[in-house]
Amino acid sequence: MKRAARSRLLMLLGATALVALALWQWRSDARNAPGNLLALDPATVTQVTLQLGDATATHYTKRDGHWWRDDGRRGDDRYLDTLTEAASAPVLEWHAGGDFDAAKIGLSPPRAVLTLDGQRLAFGAVSATGPQCYVQVGQRVALVSLRFMPQAPQQKQQDLGLH
Repeated sequence: MKRAARSRLLMLLGATALVALALWQWRSDARNAPGNLLALDPATVTQVTLQLGDATATHYTKRDGHWWRDDGRRGDDRYLDTLTEAASAPVLEWHAGGDFDAAKIGLSPPRAVLTLDGQRLAFGAVSATGPQCYVQVGQRVALVSLRFMPQAPQQKQQDLGLH
């Protein structure tokens, strides 16, 4: 075999080995991925309850494609759709609930409690390691991006008397 042909063959074998290793790593990462906070599709959520701090919980129901408060007033569809996105929040890390002192990570009491179709998410403090927050789901605690932390709804300008 000529030297050039042997070099091409070795390069082809090396490239094939690299592709095989990359596929193996990709599958391994996918198998070990922590997943999402809940196994709910945000688009299918029809019941939302939100309690921020010590405030009274607000209950919402989705009917005919729109969100309604239990007092009969219309909810802000965009705001509530943003809240339901927490169901599919990608988890950065899962921990057993006993791994932490709940008070030290803001879960006793929680800063916000979001219930989506009966599944409770308790949001705690911001992590010291980045823009992440602690979320208790059942007996486990997850770290998720801070963008999923429920916030108070923005008041509309007419509500504030500003036109």
